[in-house]
Amino acid sequence: MAYFLPSPRLYNFFFLLLFFCCCFFTLLINPTSSHPTQPTSELVESVCNTTTIYEFCVDALYSNPRTPTIHDPYSLAYISFTLAIVNATDARLNMQILLKSNSSRSLYSKPLRRCVQLYGEAAETLGRALNDMNSDDYYDLAPYAADCTRKADNCQAAFGGRATDSRLSRMNRDFRGLAEICIVVSNICYPG
Repeated sequence: MAYFLPSPRLYNFFFLLLFFCCCFFTLLINPTSSHPTQPTSELVESVCNTTTIYEFCVDALYSNPRTPTIHDPYSLAYISFTLAIVNATDARLNMQILLKSNSSRSLYSKPLRRCVQLYGEAAETLGRALNDMNSDDYYDLAPYAADCTRKADNCQAAFGGRATDSRLSRMNRDFRGLAEICIVVSNICYPG
């Protein structure tokens, strides 16, 4: 009797899919993400009061259990950039899945391919930001994060006003919100 063994490439794909889904659902389901269990810290208050959507900022930052103990902007920068890179990677993976499932709907395939490219570039940019932070270099963090907000905007604009999947719009909005948090924290780390 012959058994079907998946190819190593397929096995790796499913492993990565499982990993990013776990990360994504951990961010969504984490009980600290919807309401912080304690009052927000002064640092989180000052960051989130500067963002467009205060509640999103607090929920996002407190989705990391280390946030309540953070009192310096450099540690908060690691948290915010890590949240953004996980979000960008997860969004890209979801867009790739959407692209494969909607292969017959050519109207959305070109914009989705563009979004996959943009989110891949955003993940690379955020990776450079994390590398810079590891080298205690905070100079380019805000420009990196600003570039990521443009990539989210460009993804949304790629659909040219056509109705898009609400999940895609939410992914763009959430990623843009995380990038905005990164900009604010970066400006605190390096007020240049």
